[in-house]
Amino acid sequence: MAMAVALAWLLLSLRPLWTLDCIAITIKKEADSCHLLHLLPLRWCFSFFWLLPLRIVPQTSVITTAKLPIKQQEFDLQCTKHNVTQSCPVNYSNPTTHNPTNPDRPSNLSTCPSYFRWIHEDLRHWRDSGITKDMIERARKTAHFRLVIVNGKAYVEKYKQSIQTRDKFTLWGILQLLRLYPGRLPDLELMFDCNDRPVVRARDFRGPNSGPPPLFRYCSDGSSLDIVFPDWSFWGWAETNIRPWSNVLKDIEEGNKRTKWKERVPYAYWRGNPNVSPIRKGLMTCNVSDKNDWNTRLYVQDWGQESKQNFKQSNLGDQCSHRYKIYIEGWAWSVSEKYILACDSMTLIVRPRYYDFFSRGMVPMQHYWPIRDNSKCTSLKFAVDWGNAHTEKAEAIGEAASRFIREDLKMGYVYDYMFHLLNEYARLLRFKPSIPAGALELCSETMACSAKGTWRNFMEESMVKSPSDSIPCSLPPPYDPPALKNFTDTKVKLTRQVEAWENEYWKKIN
Repeated sequence: MAMAVALAWLLLSLRPLWTLDCIAITIKKEADSCHLLHLLPLRWCFSFFWLLPLRIVPQTSVITTAKLPIKQQEFDLQCTKHNVTQSCPVNYSNPTTHNPTNPDRPSNLSTCPSYFRWIHEDLRHWRDSGITKDMIERARKTAHFRLVIVNGKAYVEKYKQSIQTRDKFTLWGILQLLRLYPGRLPDLELMFDCNDRPVVRARDFRGPNSGPPPLFRYCSDGSSLDIVFPDWSFWGWAETNIRPWSNVLKDIEEGNKRTKWKERVPYAYWRGNPNVSPIRKGLMTCNVSDKNDWNTRLYVQDWGQESKQNFKQSNLGDQCSHRYKIYIEGWAWSVSEKYILACDSMTLIVRPRYYDFFSRGMVPMQHYWPIRDNSKCTSLKFAVDWGNAHTEKAEAIGEAASRFIREDLKMGYVYDYMFHLLNEYARLLRFKPSIPAGALELCSETMACSAKGTWRNFMEESMVKSPSDSIPCSLPPPYDPPALKNFTDTKVKLTRQVEAWENEYWKKIN
């Protein structure tokens, strides 16, 4: 008996070593041989219960399995030391196949946000003809790089330097997609232009067999066929110290909490560089002056001076202090759009010419207030006066836009958009992609290990360390022609309604 007691106490003392993934057994105190159990907890857990020299009463035994959350394996950078030129590790440990722990649960909701439907529209021009090798070669004229994905690995052929590090962070984002969904993307080949304005004019490819070159870029317009793709700033804009999107979104959410909408400054706010386009210079004439007050507060952003001052005045989380915020294009579309829309303020969008990958899903009077581009000052004044006279409606528009950005543009959906766009694009290829002779293999190590300072920090912040535990959201079907026409007609009708209100407003004043 003494030996049994000693063994029991020994097992009890080792209990912390057995608490993970063990079997819980409840033992009823019964019979003389088990009288020592009154010294122990009635419910205790151990892995080697068969070693215990005690009789377990089967009628009262309860066996349950403790389910613990499965920790995803993380894949960190494998940087070489001693200034050796970095290459992709030979024994690369990152997974090459995607085995989600929840394969039946899409990464977010069962169906992707509605703006994903525009993927079908952007690729519609090649739906019948497919994409040939010759078409891709013709896109090289303005491309900054060629990207090839073969067997889940990325290869790049660079042609020219992009503005700042746009090309680098775009490629970095694609590498993170491959880490998030390893092995899911088919082989593909594409050309990417990192400049602002679209260049594939639809009027040059009107024939049934015209075969426009498929060219990826950050924005397009109604008269162009360029394929829109998420811009580089989702992984950080190092030159302006704007952090990766997931972190910036958190900063803006905190900024929203600091000041309630009704307590914010009741004017329209804009901060930016007016020297990049005539339309922005025109906006500055709407600033408050001794002669006029158009209900605006406009500020020039000098990025050179900001850099010298360590970007103290550029924290996006601190720029949600006004009830209204203005979005206006620069040389083309502007990356500032998503930051402005996230602010809970009612966004006043000066009639845009260009669109990015998500903005076509927004509706005037629901997500933003439309502003005339040919009469900005009067249009802005009316918008602010209307909002201050209808505070609940104005606040609701601001909250709807912020919710759209927060829920439908979170980083998981950005990756899912990239995945579906590239996957649908690859289906159209009429040739088997192969690795170009002069292409370099890309991996996170070849890009991040040699990076320094802010560039390295942003890459580490935005790096995907584990494959997704779920599959991408389900791509919604394309618009049928009547539904697409109804959607675009509705946006036009709502914009005209606002303009009619504005006309009536100024008619009464004048």
